Amino acid sequence: MTPIPWPHPIIAREGWPYVGGSFLLAAVVWATWGLAASVVFWLIALFVLQFFRDPPRQAPAGEGLVLSPADGRIVKVVQTKDPHADRPALLISVFMNVFNVHSNRVSVAGTVRRVEYFPGSFVNADLDKASLENERNAVVLDTPQGAVTLVQVAGLVARRILCYVKPGQAVVAGERYGFIRFGSRVDVYLPADAVPRVVIGQKVSATETVLAEFSSR
Repeated sequence: MTPIPWPHPIIAREGWPYVGGSFLLAAVVWATWGLAASVVFWLIALFVLQFFRDPPRQAPAGEGLVLSPADGRIVKVVQTKDPHADRPALLISVFMNVFNVHSNRVSVAGTVRRVEYFPGSFVNADLDKASLENERNAVVLDTPQGAVTLVQVAGLVARRILCYVKPGQAVVAGERYGFIRFGSRVDVYLPADAVPRVVIGQKVSATETVLAEFSSR
């Protein structure tokens, strides 16, 4: 296992205002009306804390590996067309519920070719139509094995997609590149000859689970 070489906080920076605000509210209710009245607020604060957790991860060693960009469950493994890079592709989709870590990681090393934001609806991210109808943000990477596209898709309660990479930026597999708040999914479009290493329904962990391997050609 190869450690990711940059530090980051255990609680994602995106969540600091929410975590601080929820714990402050719970403390105020406790001090004002007592412990019994504050129980629900403490439970909400704990939920917010767990939602924004962002534990360090280690990438498996090996060549040609495609790492999971998110924690969650595999909901799609299918040959299709990548609408962002205009080519046949293997699509692997990871669905995140509200109890998963929502920090998104880069699946493969490469250079960012393009970042595109698309406004849209907020249907359940577990549905097939979410890939094309929901609010989403696509990052197209150029890699030695071909184009790889990572698409952050908003969900039923997700209302905020955050992406931190820019065109021309070099990225490393396992690098943190974005965050989605409150339930969502990430679609990974790979070259069509990539070999999947996961199945529908399988639980995966960002950076640590291998989604697929590039063909040796």
